[in-house]
Amino acid sequence: MKKHLYILFLLSVLFPVYGRSQQIAEQKIETVLSKMTIRERIGQLNQLDGRGIHGTVEQLKELVRKGEVGSLMNITDPKVINQLQEAACKESRTKVPLIFTRDVVHGFKTMLPIPLGQAATFNPDLIKEGARIAAIEATEHGIRWSFAPMIDISRDARWGRIAESFGEDSYLTGKMAVAVVKGFQGEDLSHPQSMAACLKHFIGYGAAEGGRDYNSTYIPERQLREVYLPPFKQAIEAGSASIMTSFNDNDGIPATGNKNLLRDMLRKEWEFDGVTLSDWGSVTEMIKHGFAQDRKHAAEIAINAGLDVEMSSKSFIQNLEKLIAEGKVPESVLNDAVRNVLRLKYKLGLFEQPYTDIHKPTETYSAKHLAVAKKVAEESVVLLKNDNKTLPLSSNIKSILITGPLADASHDQLGTWTMDGETDKTQTPAKAVASMYGDKVKIHFMPGLTYSRDKNQSSFDEVLRIAHSVDAIVVFVGEEAILTGEAHSLAGLNLQGAQSELIKQLKATRKPLVTVVMAGRPLTIGREIEQSDAVLYAWHPGTMGGPAIADMLFGKAIPVGKLPVTFPKGVGQIPIYYNHTNTGRPAKGNEKSIDEIPLNAKQSVLGHSSYYLDIGSKPLYPFGYGLSYTTFEYTDLKIDKTKLNKNDTLSVSLKIKNTGEYKGTEVVQLYITDIVGSVTRPVKELKGFERLELKAGEINTIHFNLPVSDLAFWNIDMKKTVEPGKFKVMVGTNSETGLEANFEVE
Repeated sequence: MKKHLYILFLLSVLFPVYGRSQQIAEQKIETVLSKMTIRERIGQLNQLDGRGIHGTVEQLKELVRKGEVGSLMNITDPKVINQLQEAACKESRTKVPLIFTRDVVHGFKTMLPIPLGQAATFNPDLIKEGARIAAIEATEHGIRWSFAPMIDISRDARWGRIAESFGEDSYLTGKMAVAVVKGFQGEDLSHPQSMAACLKHFIGYGAAEGGRDYNSTYIPERQLREVYLPPFKQAIEAGSASIMTSFNDNDGIPATGNKNLLRDMLRKEWEFDGVTLSDWGSVTEMIKHGFAQDRKHAAEIAINAGLDVEMSSKSFIQNLEKLIAEGKVPESVLNDAVRNVLRLKYKLGLFEQPYTDIHKPTETYSAKHLAVAKKVAEESVVLLKNDNKTLPLSSNIKSILITGPLADASHDQLGTWTMDGETDKTQTPAKAVASMYGDKVKIHFMPGLTYSRDKNQSSFDEVLRIAHSVDAIVVFVGEEAILTGEAHSLAGLNLQGAQSELIKQLKATRKPLVTVVMAGRPLTIGREIEQSDAVLYAWHPGTMGGPAIADMLFGKAIPVGKLPVTFPKGVGQIPIYYNHTNTGRPAKGNEKSIDEIPLNAKQSVLGHSSYYLDIGSKPLYPFGYGLSYTTFEYTDLKIDKTKLNKNDTLSVSLKIKNTGEYKGTEVVQLYITDIVGSVTRPVKELKGFERLELKAGEINTIHFNLPVSDLAFWNIDMKKTVEPGKFKVMVGTNSETGLEANFEVE
């Protein structure tokens, strides 16, 4: 204790601006800590569920009075929250307030698109605004700590939790992570409408073998540092208040018990001073991992590794007193963990104002919030195909058929992790098109299938009868929300049920066919795309998905979304991602397909390159892909230098012209290729993107400034450095297409 006070004294002397408020807070933390018993200190590390799993409200109150719980999950009634807070602040011996937590993943009541859809906007400012409205609504209900954002890099669409991710790219994920942290936490974490962010899952959870949730991973240190860790570091530098360990073991060590990650990297190397907490039950799950003998051993491993808060499994509260008495856990380790929890409570202002104002006018579902949700949904939609300018629907279209199981699916449209979303507030495409455009176009609605897995084709005859009578067809397909998210992995990514057959039969009508896909992951829909005249990928778009899609169908909104993840042709290509390293025999693009192989062919007749005989080497769609109703022309790429040193900044400029008929926004993407390194480097890496809005016929110049320091990587000696050599810069509309220039770092 004296050691910590001495450090505070030094900070106040050496860095007066370090902050009197911070110094005072640390002094208060030491004062509170000194008055707590060991049992009460352990209680601060005990996080329980408030839905009845760990007792009734009255039973929880008793635990709070005894100082045996520090935070509570999943209570969203502010009156109940205030009752429990009163038990903590007035009826417990320590008077330490509680924190109330929730998985606010992509909205609280007003649901935004799933995070994978948000990433498709390539618009961090808009995503920050979306996170802000989520925080406002959640804090209104007493929630001050959200278990989001999830920033696992995900390269496998079989994994259900790809829906919660920002996709496959570290750079894009980092930008989105920072946006959510700032949106949640605001300018001042103590403001009653600010909510602590929690980065998850630390680390590598998105690389689960086979895309099967909770599975083991094997990610070597270089790949961890190059791919998986950067978004976490950036979000910590942006001020994230907490971080959550992942379920998986990596290279045999469960993250919840990994001292190298939690102490050596997170605390010492990155100087993180926030809270670390386990995922649900991940402390005692180390027993099933074969890493801990029993609950007591699991508690010992976790807290010594650097875990502060245990979510739900109660091994800390049951065993830490004994472990400290036995000398297996130093009391100083306990004290440090408690300091981190108390610090978060001070930062949240809970010692000054622990209660939720239940008389404050509600902002939940306000017009502003719904407008933001609609804007995010609009910008998340990716136009994959638009043959013959099928979209937007022209004024010649006088009648349309809306069909498909996702057209009026108010629950499924919200997506995964919508614990507080309300289906009666969902505005579906079927209803939105009818209400917004029904006075201009005759709308026929016949779903054909009642849900995505439905195999009953008894309604198809009626659907086809209507289809033959209308001018255009819009079919909404995809997957139910329950097929995505945690523990919802898939071995196959085709459309479920009879959806593919529905599209096939609609195509046979020879009417313009627009397919809208609402899903939580990339699906293998090459055949269905071929059968469609236009395809919009709308993810699970949230509360306002209906109006957003309606405006897009009729041209009031113009597609701007870009894919944040590579779309495979088939699951056999997975994992597939744009920033892979090259092989010694990369595919050339002209390899023979399986149907072109001659009979009795010799082994060497096909050449020797890295591709699949049946589907080639290319994806269905590359990372960064997305069309618009207009077109853009890239010209005149310039770089200010062809030779740079390590302290320089490369300036890149080019001209973009809107060559189409509509005003539109293009997401201009900058990629770098390091030609030769001491270790193999990715074929390209995203290093920047800019959004540019242009009127029809307008031309503008866009600029990028790329510090040479951004070219650093972990070299053969595991040192992060910029190696001299030749580089290529590519600026384009996606990760495969663009203008190129060469430069050299000396």
